[in-house]
Amino acid sequence: MPTDLEFWLRVGVEALTLFVLIIGTAGLIIPVFPGLLINWIAILLYGVISGFGVKGWIIFVLVTLLMIFGNVIDNIMMGKKALESGASWFSIGTGYVASLVVSFSLSPIAGLAAAPISVFLVEFIRRKKWREALHVAWSLMVGWGWSISIRITIGFVMMGLWMIWAWL
Repeated sequence: MPTDLEFWLRVGVEALTLFVLIIGTAGLIIPVFPGLLINWIAILLYGVISGFGVKGWIIFVLVTLLMIFGNVIDNIMMGKKALESGASWFSIGTGYVASLVVSFSLSPIAGLAAAPISVFLVEFIRRKKWREALHVAWSLMVGWGWSISIRITIGFVMMGLWMIWAWL
């Protein structure tokens, strides 16, 4: 039978973990916030503090795979939608590079704007038609929107898996 101190320490660890998971998942709405990584770290720390056990290891492996998938899907969805609209690989690559450079040199929010702007510019130079270039840049942003929805869903699934581990 656990003592009062053990009980309250467990409640404290679970409450703190849940709080971080909620912040991490809500933060996925902000594009530069590494919510899935924060969720993963919270679940890892929960396992280190509370012990993994068989159920914990199985859930932690699932959460790790979800975190990796969620962090990769962002780039896949953006590129896929842009390619479907006729973008060249060069313009997509330029968008990624511009986004990284501007994110590190100015701000992450400016980096988000750099991707579609640079894709638009490259496609405009390539096609000489601004409407087509705008369509490609818009498709890139639609892919980004889809990736955010997928990442938020993954954040909720990660939270649900942790709840199964902690409370069932």
